[in-house]
Amino acid sequence: MAGHSKWANIQHRKGRQDKLRSKLFSKLAKEITVAAKMGDPDPEKNPRLRLAVKEAKSSSVPKDVIERAIKKSQGGDAENYDEIRYEGYGPGGVAVIVETMTDNRNRTASTVRSTFSKNGGNLGETGSVGFMFDRMGEVIYPAAVGDADTVMMAAIEAGADDVQSDDENHVIYCADTDLNEVSTALEAELGESESTKLIWKPNMTTDVDLDGLTKLMKLLDTLEEDDDVQRVTANFEASDEVMAAFSEAG
Repeated sequence: MAGHSKWANIQHRKGRQDKLRSKLFSKLAKEITVAAKMGDPDPEKNPRLRLAVKEAKSSSVPKDVIERAIKKSQGGDAENYDEIRYEGYGPGGVAVIVETMTDNRNRTASTVRSTFSKNGGNLGETGSVGFMFDRMGEVIYPAAVGDADTVMMAAIEAGADDVQSDDENHVIYCADTDLNEVSTALEAELGESESTKLIWKPNMTTDVDLDGLTKLMKLLDTLEEDDDVQRVTANFEASDEVMAAFSEAG
């Protein structure tokens, strides 16, 4: 759970949701357009598009925005986006993966590189930090859908690999190639999920103190705000005390 889930909690607590919402909508719409253009425009026949639409709906993207994004993929004027992954180190040696979709590789590479260097990090070669993460499917349900045993049984039957339950959520992990199948089986058993997506799950983490976390968040937030960046993941671990102090400072 290190990295992305804590980071999401920090963003939520720091009240950045509204500011990020419009950016999030456009990023999710871009993913839908790319998925529809690469495969079938019918989500039922295109697993990647189905997951993109599902994730958009769980983030409250309006139906007409989703439909417009699919329609855009079928037009002759639809932009061509390249999907490029960047890897590097943030302050304190924290590993960072940046996933982008861009219509201008040079612009994106230049922006990502300068963002790292201006915020105490450095961009590495592809593969330089990738080994510290596993590519996995992640399905999140609110705690209210059932107790840990109920969700664990449903997850095992759906073909998932692991479940982590706490007071707020049940987070279910599966092989990246099984996400469509597992999420469909879970939906039949537990209903609509809060989130279903492919993630980079850290398999080793780097501890950060308050100063390190503050610097790291500046880098991650700046990367996230770039229109070409779809998702950022970091393998940091911070104690509850550090998390609380950071939230109060914000």
